[in-house]
This record gives sequence, C-alpha cells and structure tokens, in this order.
Amino acid sequence: MHDRMPGRPSAHAALAFYDDQHPPAGDFLADVLEGFSRTPKQLAPVYFYDATGSAIFDEITDLPEYYVTRTELDILDRIGPELSGLAGPGAVVIEPGSGSSVKIRKLLDALSQPAAYVGLDISGTHLEAACQEIAADYPALQVGAICADFTQGLDLSQLQLESGRRIIFFPGSTIGNFEPEGARQLLAGFRDALRPGDAVLIGADRVKNTDTLVAAYDDAQGVTARFNLNLVDRINRELDGTIDPSGLSHKAIWNAEKARIEMHLVADHAQRFHVAGREFELREGESIHTENSHKFTPESFTSLAESVGFDVLHSWSDATDLFSLHWLEPAAKA
Repeated sequence: MHDRMPGRPSAHAALAFYDDQHPPAGDFLADVLEGFSRTPKQLAPVYFYDATGSAIFDEITDLPEYYVTRTELDILDRIGPELSGLAGPGAVVIEPGSGSSVKIRKLLDALSQPAAYVGLDISGTHLEAACQEIAADYPALQVGAICADFTQGLDLSQLQLESGRRIIFFPGSTIGNFEPEGARQLLAGFRDALRPGDAVLIGADRVKNTDTLVAAYDDAQGVTARFNLNLVDRINRELDGTIDPSGLSHKAIWNAEKARIEMHLVADHAQRFHVAGREFELREGESIHTENSHKFTPESFTSLAESVGFDVLHSWSDATDLFSLHWLEPAAKA
C-alpha cells in the first residue's frame, strides 16, 4: 500500500510535480544476515542513516578533522561566478541524493535566474520535505521531486522541464562510496540522461597525506566512532540483535592499493551473538567492514569520467588540494 493516492488532497502544493516511482526499499534484515555470513563480514553503509545516524553525521561535518564539507563549500563560494557563466541563464539543476541544503542553495544562488530544480532520492519523506523547503524559499523556481533509486539510472524523458541547460549536481564525494564498477555505472547513468551541452558538477575527494585522511574518519572526539557503532545499536534494536557494542572498536584504515579509506568495527574479544535468531561468531581481532570512501587523483578521476563518455572540461580545488569539483560534459560522439 502506498501513502500517496490519486485524488488525495495534495501535500505537495508547493511543488511543480512529485513523481513517485516506488523504488524498492532495502531489506535491512536480509542485508545484515547476508553481510554477517560473508568472509570477511560486511555491512552496507546505506543503513548508517537512521535518524540517530543522520544526526551524528551532521556532527561529523562540523569536526575540525573533517575537511570535506567546509572545503567543498569554500570552493563553491569561490567559483560561483564561473559556474554562472558556464551554466548560463535559465539552468535546470538536478540533484541525485538531495543532500545538504546548504550546498544546493549556494549553487542556486550563484546561477543566473535558474529555471528549475529537481531533487531525487530513494526516501520519499526526506525528499518531499527538502524540495518543499526549496520551493518555499525560491518562489520563482520550478521545483519538482522524483522518488527513485538514482543508482539504477535516471529517466528524465517524461518530465516537462524548462528548456535551459541541465546540470546534474552530485557533491560531497558521494561518488567515492561506490566500488569502481559501481561508480562507472552511476556516471554512465548520468551520461545517458543528459543531452549534448548538458553537464555534471561533481565533488571528488583527493588522495592526500595518510594522517589527514585517517583523522577525518577517526576524530579525536570519537564522533565517527559513535556513527559507526550506531549501526550495531540499530541492528540490536530493530533486528533483535545481541551484539555487544562495548566489545567492538572503531578503526579507519587507508588502503593505498585501492586508494580508499575503509571503516571497520574490530572485535576486542571473541563473542557469539544473534540477529533475528541466527547465531554468528566474531573472533578476537576479526573485523566487520562497514564503509569505503575512495579518493582520487586528478588523473584517476579524469580516467573514470572519460571511461563512460564524459569530458572533464573544468576542475577546481582548494589551495592545499584537499578536495576538488569537476565540470563534466558528454563527449561528442565520433
């Protein structure tokens, strides 16, 4: 049963359209059981973001060690006039993930009379609230929302969008959370959704000093550790889990071979536990792998983009090359 029925008094009056494609929800229990059955054990990071996890992540973005958010915002501030010139007047901004409202507002404020904004997210409740806030604050903007799993491709063909240049905005180095093949598939989906002359503005975290990278994911105050361990609390609470969180330690590791930070929960001592009646065992020192965050050099990011038919036409970084933003356009077909 869906909670949005035809003919129901509209809760979306501020939106130009709301398209619910009814994406299948993740199966928390099935994914946890499957992940704990693997060797090594693994959990999907998508389940970090319950209400508590999302609140803790907001704390992380303000930490002195976590440079990602503030650095990207500083770059957006600096390049605003350049982005306005690249996009031209009447641009249509499409945001898969509908993340930080601060970032999208910086982009919208920088552009010259943007015509439309379309948010996409798998969570309809989050998406609707975020897009209605944008609609209320930008009354001259056509604002729409699409409830869909954007990792499965973007189909914008049926939408009655304004005719301006379309810009897919994908900040935060979210691209780094995908395995290399998944990142290629995601960018290929973006490429297929765009017309000649459209563009992608995408954030990508840089390979850098190992100490800086590890500290960003293992801060002195232990906030990231709380974020990681909250996933265990959620399993215990929602899936009748009996994991002892006091016997697990958060660990961030730089994997130089794969150019990624890995987050793990490492068993301080052996323990047996249950999830929904299924028994599992952790040996002392055994790890539960909870997240990857791939980092890029200018060359590796360009190679990734070009492999799916994009040209990297502009790149911007901060003074210390911590983070970068890239302007991609579909390559002309031979």
